[in-house]
Amino acid sequence: MGKLTVRALRAVLVVVLAGTVFVQAGMVWALVSGSDPEDGSHPLTPLRVITILGMVSVQVALVCVWRLVTMVRRGTVFSHTAFRYVDVMIGAIVAAALVWFAVTVLNAPGQRDDPGVTVIMGGIGVAILGIALMVLVLRMLLAQAVARDADAAKMQAELDEVI
Repeated sequence: MGKLTVRALRAVLVVVLAGTVFVQAGMVWALVSGSDPEDGSHPLTPLRVITILGMVSVQVALVCVWRLVTMVRRGTVFSHTAFRYVDVMIGAIVAAALVWFAVTVLNAPGQRDDPGVTVIMGGIGVAILGIALMVLVLRMLLAQAVARDADAAKMQAELDEVI
């Protein structure tokens, strides 16, 4: 992985992380200050809490990607340490999907005249779960690569003994 690619990815991760922190701060401020009165059309307090939790799941995934990029840059990604970050990332994506389904449930009563919005939101939640499944497949590929790397190291050691 080239230096430019790593720097570009890290720049994107920093911008997204800063954006999530900004959104969280705004939601916490709105909850604490009570400056945004609810008119009853939407349950804003639960949506704000859910948004804060959703941002936490995104932040956890971002930190895991940052750590994995660091491991790739150092050439240590094909180790058992990488599994921890991938597993946490899968958990964060599943949590994000659950948070999205909660938003869908809270939004559904307001969409009785147009249930298509709720169906679309449910589809987005399923797509988020699909991303978790894709990362799980990538984890399996990582496991195969780690096993082959260990096998190659073992064969190299045996070859060194023979020579």
